[in-house]
Amino acid sequence: MPVELPLDDEEASTDVDLKTQLIRFVITGAGSAVLDFGLTILLQYALGAPYALSKALGFLLGTTVAYLINRRWTFRAEPSTARFIAVIVLYAVTFAVNVGLYAWLSSLWEDGLLYSAIAFVIAQGAATVINFVVQRAVIFRIR
Repeated sequence: MPVELPLDDEEASTDVDLKTQLIRFVITGAGSAVLDFGLTILLQYALGAPYALSKALGFLLGTTVAYLINRRWTFRAEPSTARFIAVIVLYAVTFAVNVGLYAWLSSLWEDGLLYSAIAFVIAQGAATVINFVVQRAVIFRIR
């Protein structure tokens, strides 16, 4: 059974309106992006890890936290093995997009925190759009 956060005791449902879901998704995503970026930059600049490895580990931390919060708070969905498997597939796709874009852009530009931040924002933005659309349209409609 997937891990869940006990954020409230209300019955989970998928009847949250689009505006509320979008606002919650952005709040959750912003917090998760801070974790992702923080770990990415720490590994890359403090420990000298390669771009792709740093971003991969940051992505894993950020998306794990985001999934746990989004499932319970943003989409108010019940735990589901089928949904959890669908999220893993989605995250594999967004992992490739996010880490691939970050590593590619980082290799094109000179090394520096500003360029790393720009590459992070572009990669994160692409992955965020894919995540929201697929989670809202497909994953959190799975019963």
